[in-house]
Amino acid sequence: MSAWDLIARTIADAGCRLAIGLPSDEPGLLDAADRHPDLEALGVRDQRVGACAAIGHTAVSGRPAVLALNSGPSFVNALTGLLEASSLGCSTVVITTRIPASELGRGGFQQLDQLAMAAPLAKWSFLVEQADQLVWALRRAVHMAVNGAPGVVVLEIAHEVLESDLSGDEPMGSVRRLAAVASDEAVEEAARLLRHGQRPVVVAGGGAKAAGAGEALLGLAERLGAPLFTTASGRGVIDEDHPLAQGLIGLYTSPAAQPLLDEADLVFVIGSRLEETARMGWFRPDSSRLIQLDSDPAAFSLAAEADVNLLGDAALTLRRLLGVLGARDLDATDSAWRRRIGQVQHEPRPAPGAEDMPAPGAEDMAVSAPDAITAAIDAFGRDLILVQENGLHDMWGYFYPVISVSDRSTVISPGEQTMVGFGLGAALGAAVTDRSRPTVVICGDGAAEMSLAALPTAAEQNCGITVLMLDNRGFGWPRFVRSHSGSDDSLTRFATPSHVGRVVESFGGWTAGPVTRGELAAALEKARLVTADGGIALISVRVADDDIAPGVLRAFEPPDNAGQGLDGAD
Repeated sequence: MSAWDLIARTIADAGCRLAIGLPSDEPGLLDAADRHPDLEALGVRDQRVGACAAIGHTAVSGRPAVLALNSGPSFVNALTGLLEASSLGCSTVVITTRIPASELGRGGFQQLDQLAMAAPLAKWSFLVEQADQLVWALRRAVHMAVNGAPGVVVLEIAHEVLESDLSGDEPMGSVRRLAAVASDEAVEEAARLLRHGQRPVVVAGGGAKAAGAGEALLGLAERLGAPLFTTASGRGVIDEDHPLAQGLIGLYTSPAAQPLLDEADLVFVIGSRLEETARMGWFRPDSSRLIQLDSDPAAFSLAAEADVNLLGDAALTLRRLLGVLGARDLDATDSAWRRRIGQVQHEPRPAPGAEDMPAPGAEDMAVSAPDAITAAIDAFGRDLILVQENGLHDMWGYFYPVISVSDRSTVISPGEQTMVGFGLGAALGAAVTDRSRPTVVICGDGAAEMSLAALPTAAEQNCGITVLMLDNRGFGWPRFVRSHSGSDDSLTRFATPSHVGRVVESFGGWTAGPVTRGELAAALEKARLVTADGGIALISVRVADDDIAPGVLRAFEPPDNAGQGLDGAD
């Protein structure tokens, strides 16, 4: 068989189901994937969008995505999205080509040292120079992408290998995700600390979600009587209407829940490296004991030295820990602490119904960013696929209870790199993978314009994506930061109105620009109908410069009033 057919057969056998990329000059991986019964080929218009679509696919399916590239500009154009995939710990297998060996070092067309460029963000990379290495390297790539800390792997395949006629081995079956339990000694030590904690807090990250640890997490929090926070990438691991759920951590912590972090004497972090935005405003290692559970040893001693490191799968280790804890004496938890948790827990919003009609005149009120975001979740339900962006006003979407999602939702957000233009590409990959749930993107106008190349593919695929675009006529983050130093912000303001709506309409999509709450409700109802039929719906809401989430404001308070600034954030 051809090399490309063998590659398609091998990655399908290893458990991959989606190959993403641009069609190459000659038939390549996308063509072979299109021929294979167990693979889907997703042709995109832009490699950067393709890398973001890989993130969306993996977040929804739990399977590694395959990104098909070529040496030169194709590879370089994908790097921004791959940087985000690496930041998020997204299992992505990059398969790219190398120019003929006879032209190496002689000015060969599109020659590029791809493995050197990928080195800072790839957890494993390999050049396949011999035909008998191909199947091994492909299966090794999938194994490395999904095991340990999930991430990006890069396979560069020499032109000469791709020109060969090959015979493959018999299929070996899906590559399995390996899982281990932390050592008995570490579990016993963690249990000892937990038994003596008076004011414990539990923090769950993306690793906890990837491990399916939600049930065990809730069991632990309930056993301890501890408030449960998540990172942005951990969101959706539990139902946020649970009485112990307190929303997000760090930059995204709600003001009401902040005292729980400030007064904790024990913090248990599960499946998070505690990146900078997760630590903002509360993390002081010397003020509380720290237990950290992760499947990757590189996660330890990164933000701080923990009192106990638990190296193992989150779900398996938490179940073991619960068995060791036994029936914890709840009196060990300070009674005032339990009362504090109850005080800060927000009342769940009532389900919409005839008895919940808005107050007279409320439908004529102007729409704010949090109004629009909350209304969108109410319209599409808490079990949706929610894709978030990196922007100033859509930061409201990270704050509970502006949004409250269930444990049946999938929340996809940028990682610590926070690339602008992430949302539409990630939504494309998610919606193609799971058409049973609505997909909603919250983004700014600048971010939407940076990812317009995702829209034609979304239209062709009948993805049914709703885009809630918070339009501030420019780039909000730099405008906001400049306002604190009195700097000129003219370059942050767009001289022309957004053209995203016209692009959506050119593909047969539907657009609206509601101004009042009543108009927004009608627009969301129409968007539900349009997207249920596979169309694209864009709802553009104008937002004011001062419509800013509390965590962002807190990060810019003077040092005496804030725990940590926003150094390095976009």
